[in-house]
Amino acid sequence: MGELQLSCTDQQFLAGERGEGARLAAQLVVALGSIYGARDLVPISSVQVAGVSYRNLGEAGLEFLQSWAEAGARVRVPSMLNPAGMDLLAWQEHGIPEAFARRQQAVIEAYKRLGVTVSCTCTPYLVGMRPRHGEHLAWSESSAVAFANSILGARTNREGGPSALAAAILGKTARYGLHLDEARRATHVIDVACPLDRPTDFGALGYLVGRMAGDGVPLLRLRAGPAALARLEDPAASRWLPHLKSLTAAVAASGAVGLCHIEGVTPETRERPDLIAPQATRLAIESLRPAYEALNGAEDYVDLVSVGCPHASLGELAQVARLLRGRRTRVELWITTARATLQEAQRHGLLEPILSAGARVMADTCLVVMPMAGRGFRVLATDSAKMAVYAPAHCGLTTRFGPLEACIEAAVTGRWQGTA
Repeated sequence: MGELQLSCTDQQFLAGERGEGARLAAQLVVALGSIYGARDLVPISSVQVAGVSYRNLGEAGLEFLQSWAEAGARVRVPSMLNPAGMDLLAWQEHGIPEAFARRQQAVIEAYKRLGVTVSCTCTPYLVGMRPRHGEHLAWSESSAVAFANSILGARTNREGGPSALAAAILGKTARYGLHLDEARRATHVIDVACPLDRPTDFGALGYLVGRMAGDGVPLLRLRAGPAALARLEDPAASRWLPHLKSLTAAVAASGAVGLCHIEGVTPETRERPDLIAPQATRLAIESLRPAYEALNGAEDYVDLVSVGCPHASLGELAQVARLLRGRRTRVELWITTARATLQEAQRHGLLEPILSAGARVMADTCLVVMPMAGRGFRVLATDSAKMAVYAPAHCGLTTRFGPLEACIEAAVTGRWQGTA
């Protein structure tokens, strides 16, 4: 591939004619384009920026953001943030140390100065940032990237936090990887013969597919999956949203998959006769049991239950409210969601039965990026395969993984009664 081609505007940014902050951003985007052999830069419609929790950023990350803000950098396209390390409004209520909260608030202030919208969520497509088929993006969070590519048919690589921010300031990203037709061809064709009934089944499937495909591009043929999936005009607005959200989150967490074609669901599976690469690997999945076994420890008690990874939708909050109505939790139940979704749930009267049961509903954050040390939790129950993958390493927790109903029972009884 030849030298990276820059437009006159790109060159103005790079020369500092649009300000020092814009020059720094252009330098980063151009450097990445050169490294990956991009032919040019492509305009983007939206950005989702990771690197928000102070737990992950630390002082060095905060100073980086502040320096760019002081240099006059400002985003030029709609941009949102990944989850922060705490609920930005109710952090005291949820036991966040004041010292951590002050530094987290400084991170948020830096992003505000840069012009980024403080919608701290891993599901931007549920709260106003819904890309269209074929649009180019610069998104960061692994599950959001996989959902945008696989379900919505948009085009984005899994950007790092700084590269996503740089793309937001420039309004463009380098055209390489999943922005290109060739890189979106299926490297693995996986026939899925086992039944898929619940969202956790899709999460278990995603776990297995991620392990099989690594950083490839799998194509799933759901031989025993719901036939209705292939007939949906808008899967992301259907009752299958939790299932597809679970699958794409898990496939990105257990592997490094940014695009997972699902036959009949991913737009390209209906449009591209050349979708399968000539040397694609052929595989089959006959059972989900290996995933359920891998994601479950042996303990029969739990002391923490997590729902909302990726962030819970309004429909999922409604289901939690129904399952908890008139009951009381025995152990901590934490439900994480976007601020806009929480506010909508409050308008619909969904929070009262959840809070009355003793559960916590947190916006803006996620267990994986919260300061969890010293809280004393040992065993986590979750309906998220992604959380079950990340919690042992990021939070030091043993996990039990199973359907939402089993997780709510565990919250009420303190015992894990199985995945059935």
